[in-house]
Amino acid sequence: MTTENDRQEMLIVTGMSGAGRSTVANALEDLGWYVVDNLPPQMLRPLAELVGRAGTSLPKIAAVVDIRGRDFFTDFQEILHSLRKTSQVRVIFLEARDDVLVRRFESVRRPHPLQGDGTILDGIAAERVKLSAVRESCDLVIDTSDLNIHQLATSISDRFAAEDAAGVHVTLMSFGFKYGLPTDVDMVADVRFLPNPFWVPELRSHNGQDSEVRDFVLAQTGAREFISHYAAALEPVLAGYQRENKRHATIAVGCTGGKHRSVAMAAEIAALVKDFPGVAVSVKNRDLGRE
Repeated sequence: MTTENDRQEMLIVTGMSGAGRSTVANALEDLGWYVVDNLPPQMLRPLAELVGRAGTSLPKIAAVVDIRGRDFFTDFQEILHSLRKTSQVRVIFLEARDDVLVRRFESVRRPHPLQGDGTILDGIAAERVKLSAVRESCDLVIDTSDLNIHQLATSISDRFAAEDAAGVHVTLMSFGFKYGLPTDVDMVADVRFLPNPFWVPELRSHNGQDSEVRDFVLAQTGAREFISHYAAALEPVLAGYQRENKRHATIAVGCTGGKHRSVAMAAEIAALVKDFPGVAVSVKNRDLGRE
């Protein structure tokens, strides 16, 4: 007898044109997923029924659904809402900045699917409007703006390969506020309350991965207290994510430049979070080396 926990899960990959859907599809195939590309949303119900009947006898199923379906895509939200009542479905939304998307379209000399007689930016703007509700209801947003195809494939491999061993995969991301807030995170911690090693001449050229900087940061008043209290606050949250079948969480830790304090603090928080039941952890330093 097939139980709720035995049912095969279906993954839906969607998002902005040019944000890397093909790369993600290829990476999932390399991990053993059966991927259906450019599937009209109306075909998701039959696919979910097939997956449900087959149970675990089928490989993992992923469907790429996007704006290429044109008029078919207008029913996506309604179909997704209906599917989630009867099936285990997760949605990945791939995002990127406008300037990056324009550059990618120009590099392959292809028009945007929605630009018509306008510009590539016109097409991107129209697509963002059409996908705004989809983005809000997705389970995981991945911003590919600063990733090449190899880095994106590695990111997908890291996230989904870890799922066999963990209920939720947590990414601790350090970043610099001066480069802007990350768009694909669930929570943001600000560690600018700590003295900045940048103003210590012998530490300026080092970063938070170096022992000199790490020791300096952790020696500051409030640093270790923040780490322990913040990690403790995350424990019930991540346990709740697992109960709600939220398989990915990205926690951003920011300082001014993303080089010293945030790098050291993210690593220390990750060291505590990795011991939580059912949690796998990775660390990403978004802006390290950017200066």
